[in-house]
Amino acid sequence: MTPDDSGTTSTDARARMVERQLRRRGIHDPRVLAAMNDVPRELFVPADQRKRAYRDSALRIGEGQTISQPWIVACMAQLLELRGDESVLEVGTGSGYAAAVLSRLCAEVVTIERYETLAREAGTTLAELGYDNVEVRVGDGSRGAPDRAPFDGISVTATASGEPPRALLEQLAPKAALVIPVARGRREHLMRFRDGEAETIASVRFVPLVSEEE
Repeated sequence: MTPDDSGTTSTDARARMVERQLRRRGIHDPRVLAAMNDVPRELFVPADQRKRAYRDSALRIGEGQTISQPWIVACMAQLLELRGDESVLEVGTGSGYAAAVLSRLCAEVVTIERYETLAREAGTTLAELGYDNVEVRVGDGSRGAPDRAPFDGISVTATASGEPPRALLEQLAPKAALVIPVARGRREHLMRFRDGEAETIASVRFVPLVSEEE
């Protein structure tokens, strides 16, 4: 709760983020709002960017990757419609922030990061902060985690080209949702796939989803 140069604490900044960036833009799930208010985003970004942690924007975290803006993290979590007893897969660990948010909404999170450096740093941060229901793996996230499937929800923080990876769709439990950005033509859209139906949510921009099979 260290104040910044304006005297504002991180707790104050999170409360403002929840009200101004999330609730006003349609995030209504009380559990998601509580998780966003609880997880200290400033501890998941590089030290030189902590003063910008609660701005409504993505931030660079290394390896050409970013931590998504708060609204995107909350929106994707809300779209999964979690109750608390689920097993969730995240593809694209990044800094570990979104995994920390998800960990407050379900029973367990398996998160996969292709960059070993980011995975190691995220795992350390998550462990130090007590998010002990998150398992961080290094690998090709487009393949999912078949040894832990089926999942009650899958969240992907990188853009698939054309369609979601078949492996991820096959690892969904019945009635579970896959939330993923998809590029079709020149546009990227956040989409939800569930029970054979596809729903377009919003225009977005993410880093590309890279598969070792490509």
